[in-house]
Amino acid sequence: MAANQWTIADIPDQRGKVAVITGGNSGIGYEAASALAGKGARVILAVRNVEKGQAAVAAIKRTYPGAAAEVMALDLSDLSSVRRFAAAFRQRFEALPLLINNAGVMALPYRRTVDGFEMQFGTNHLGHFALTGLLLPAILAAPRARVVVVSSGAHASGKIDFDNLDGKQSYRPWRAYSQSKLANLLFAYELQRRFTAAGVDARAVGCHPGYAATNLQAAGPRMSGSRFGERFMEVANRLFAQSAAIGALPTLYAATAADIRGGEYIGPLGMFGMRGAPGEVRSSVRSHDRTAAARLWQVSEELTGLRYDLPAVQQARSLAAAGMY
Repeated sequence: MAANQWTIADIPDQRGKVAVITGGNSGIGYEAASALAGKGARVILAVRNVEKGQAAVAAIKRTYPGAAAEVMALDLSDLSSVRRFAAAFRQRFEALPLLINNAGVMALPYRRTVDGFEMQFGTNHLGHFALTGLLLPAILAAPRARVVVVSSGAHASGKIDFDNLDGKQSYRPWRAYSQSKLANLLFAYELQRRFTAAGVDARAVGCHPGYAATNLQAAGPRMSGSRFGERFMEVANRLFAQSAAIGALPTLYAATAADIRGGEYIGPLGMFGMRGAPGEVRSSVRSHDRTAAARLWQVSEELTGLRYDLPAVQQARSLAAAGMY
């Protein structure tokens, strides 16, 4: 697959579709939300800071008067918030054609979520694992629904340390970030395998933005009190990064392109995967480790207390045990 110069102009009409975008108030999430709203989708910005979310909605409506965009509160670092969001959404909507798991934190000093998980693994992976599972009935109710999972090129250096997922034994911010981004892809690919085994037509797709200028890069240094690190990231963004709008194109391509297949990985096609128009790219060998993916899924179920209700999930487990999937 090659998208060449694919842009938001190539997004098909999205009228009649509902899209949930986590972290839709800023950066790539905002640009994706704005583009989808501009194409007629009813966009839900699922955000931790409702005030910032409302400002983002106002900006979208200034750009696209009459756009259907709104805010719903969601804190991915708090499983009770995830459950509240999912319950509120399902009270209002029967089907969810598009879920974009975009929000994340990057290279933070050691922190824990409300539920006691290491913050990056807990927010970037476990929060989205729980959210997707709780919204699954609405996803399956929408014909050819898509779940888009935003990873990062940093996944390539990641390794799932099952003996140290909480970071108690040792913790390095970038190592924890890479682990969480690898977990994103292991989840996306395993979800697609389970969709296939269950015989449903939903699709799970991974993507990454390349190097895009957002406020994500400076958050870690800011929390660490490193003015130098914060300044360094700001300068690097200005010199080397593409804009958040261009960085959002792989997400939008994964979410809307007609020829997308489940289990694909979409990213920039140019300059070492850091810049350029979106298309299908390769992810790391570790991201395709089915044994690690199955184990991560089981651990994620145990940590979140959530099991996915797929029609043929027991069949999938049987096939996995027999080494057939």
